[in-house]
Amino acid sequence: MGNYPFWLGGVAASLAACCTHPLDLTKVRMQTIPSTSGTRPSAFALIRASVAESGISSLYTGLTASLLRQMTYSLVRIGSYEEMKRRLVENGSASTGNLLMAAAVAGGLGGVAGNPADILLVRMTSDSIRPPDKRYGYRNALSGLVCLIREEGIKGLGRGIGTNTTRAVLMNGSQMGSYDFFKTTLLRQPIPVLDFQFRDNILTHVVASCLAGTFATTVCSPADVLRTRVMSSSGKASPIDVLVRSLREEGPAFLFKGWTPAFIRLGPNTVLMFVFFETEKRMDPSHYHVVIT
Repeated sequence: MGNYPFWLGGVAASLAACCTHPLDLTKVRMQTIPSTSGTRPSAFALIRASVAESGISSLYTGLTASLLRQMTYSLVRIGSYEEMKRRLVENGSASTGNLLMAAAVAGGLGGVAGNPADILLVRMTSDSIRPPDKRYGYRNALSGLVCLIREEGIKGLGRGIGTNTTRAVLMNGSQMGSYDFFKTTLLRQPIPVLDFQFRDNILTHVVASCLAGTFATTVCSPADVLRTRVMSSSGKASPIDVLVRSLREEGPAFLFKGWTPAFIRLGPNTVLMFVFFETEKRMDPSHYHVVIT
C-alpha cells in the first residue's frame, strides 16, 4: 500500500500552476472587472490588453502568490485526501460516497490553510485593472503577506474564508473525488464499438482529468465568483452583500461569469496536475491503484 509524502500533491499542483497561471490571471480579472453598458471584455481581449500594456511578463503577475497557494491549499487538500483514501482502502470502505466525503473534508482543510495566499493571488492578479489610487502594489507574495497583516491585522488573513472554504470543499469533492470515479469507471468499462479497453496509463489519466476538470468548473463557478469579489474588495462587504448586490445589478448569470477562462484554466491545470501527480506516485515502488466500489 502506497504512503506518499504529504507534499507530493503540492509539488504537482505548483508545476501545473506554472503552466496555467496566465489563464488563472485572466479568470480573476474577468470576475472582478465591472461591466459597462451591459458588456464585458472577453478573455482574449484582456490578454491582448495586458500584453500590449506591459508585455508578456505581465501574464505572470502574481505567480509567487500562486505558488504559495499551491504549497498551502493544494498541498493540504491533496495530501489529506490521499491519506484519507489510503485509510479507506485499507478498511475496505473506498466507496464513491466515502471518497467524495473525504475529498470534501480535505478540501475544507485546504481552503483554511490556503486562504491568505488566495487573498494575495486575487489582489495581485487583479491589481492592474483597479484605479491607481486603490491598487495594493504587492511586489511578491511575501511582501504582500507582510502588508496584509500590517494594514488589516491577523483578521485580514481570514477575509473571504467562508466563501473560500465553501469553494475548496466543492472543488476538492468535484475534482479529486470525480477524478477517481472517472478513472475507475474508464478502467472498468471497455468500449465494445472500438474494441478498446483503457489501461492505467497517461491516456486514461488525461481523459479522466478532462472530465473531472469540466465537472469541477461548473460546480465551483458560483462560489469562485463570490470568493474572488469578496477577496478583491478592501471594504467589509459580506458574501451575502456581494451576492445581493451582484444579483440586483447583473442577474443570476454573474454566478458563471468567467466560466470559459475558468474552464480553459482549470481543464489544463487539472490534466497537468494529475499527470504530474500520477507520475510522481509511480516513482514510489509501493504505488497502488484505488478501486471504487
